[in-house]
Amino acid sequence: MEFKDSISDAFASCIERQQSSKPSVIVIGSGISGIAAAHILNNADFEVVLLESRDRIGGRIHTNYSFGCPVDMGASWLHGVCNENPLAPLIRHLGLALYRTSGDNSVLYDHDLESYMLFDKEGHQVPQQIVIEVGEAFKKILKETEKVRDENHHDLSVLQAISVVLERHQELRQEGLAYEVLQWYICRMEAWFAADLDMISLKNWDEENVLTGGHGLMVEGYYPVLKALSKDIDIRLNHRVTRISNGPNEVMVTIEGGRKFVADAAIITVPIGVLKANLIEFEPKLPEWKVSAISDLGMGNENKIALRFDNVFWPNVELLGTVAPTSYSCGYFLNLHKATGHPVLVYMAAGRFAYDLEKLSEEAAANFAMLQLKKMFPEATEPVQYLVSKWGTDPNSLGCYSYDVVGKPTDIYDRLRAPLGNLFFGGEAVSMENQGSVHGAYSSGVTAAENCRKLLMEKRGFLEKFQILSISDDAILEAAFPLQISRM
Repeated sequence: MEFKDSISDAFASCIERQQSSKPSVIVIGSGISGIAAAHILNNADFEVVLLESRDRIGGRIHTNYSFGCPVDMGASWLHGVCNENPLAPLIRHLGLALYRTSGDNSVLYDHDLESYMLFDKEGHQVPQQIVIEVGEAFKKILKETEKVRDENHHDLSVLQAISVVLERHQELRQEGLAYEVLQWYICRMEAWFAADLDMISLKNWDEENVLTGGHGLMVEGYYPVLKALSKDIDIRLNHRVTRISNGPNEVMVTIEGGRKFVADAAIITVPIGVLKANLIEFEPKLPEWKVSAISDLGMGNENKIALRFDNVFWPNVELLGTVAPTSYSCGYFLNLHKATGHPVLVYMAAGRFAYDLEKLSEEAAANFAMLQLKKMFPEATEPVQYLVSKWGTDPNSLGCYSYDVVGKPTDIYDRLRAPLGNLFFGGEAVSMENQGSVHGAYSSGVTAAENCRKLLMEKRGFLEKFQILSISDDAILEAAFPLQISRM
């Protein structure tokens, strides 16, 4: 199909197109949600064009190869290493290895406790027994917040609830070094949501449907998944969408520079941060119920500082952490050497601290991470390369993934994913049960594609049975290509 330059021209040939041409869809955003939607519709013999503002595909998935090995600077885990995960068939088919970092009992963390090593601000290792005891106390504190939730008709922040619990239960309070370890646990919880605990809804924080199998790090990065799904799709990079006009039978999408694309429908998978910033103009304007849904969902931020070294001078544990009097001042490094064999450490920061790091130059951010590392290991050598993410100020994302703010309306996800005429919505933010996850984003793209196809086929007067065309039969894949999982 030729994408026309004006919506009036499209209307003039509408009857001819319905009789003789394939249904056409514009997908906006080439994150895994958009690529999944385009993949589904392309396999269903639709005419599809995918518009991407960046010079690469993937969105908030970004596997960087400049170290000579894959390093995911965005999403890096498969949350739910099991056959029920919708991405499992493709990962099996591609033979991609996973490094499991936690078991089923990890709801808040993507790592188990036994592979941590924590240090205080003087560089002394925290005794493991203190780490274990404070971890158990933190579980009890979170359990007690359920009572606080039940007692209050209005929503509170998780931090407010923790304060109430500690007022009531003196035995759960921590002092000295144990208090700093508690702050580190809070720091890790904030990393899960990419937001500070005073921003996170007590009512909704534990509603996520966590799949079984624990959490698996993608050893070879997520790019091979994107590459497989994007095969044969017409992808236009450096095409930043500025306006979407939704007519009764057509959608016209305008990109920066004024070029226009017209199709029967569009699927919008841009990050919620971009929608919140009103970087795309809608005509007609979005209804108030859609605008408020976008406004009422939080957009979190988490950044990575990846450091590559010539030699490994750190212990063979998965996480190296620093405790402090506040969660803001705590931090941790992910040890990629243990999972992948490459001499790379990744410093991770979330919430307000992630935004503050973005105020620094990349060199200054790398120097900051090295200061934290040298507190733990004074003999640490200088990195030979570094990479720094800035998801919060990247105009293509304006954050990393969404979270439930205090007082979030109960129907927000229904409103976020609800179509508007010929417009459909995908992305991790519209996935109520798997918010912030790669498989949640993927599933939302599949759902948007299914709904889009049904509408367009109904408009053409028929709707044959629609089956998603996957790479091959899942049962065969499961038998021939089991998930490759390691745990060193």
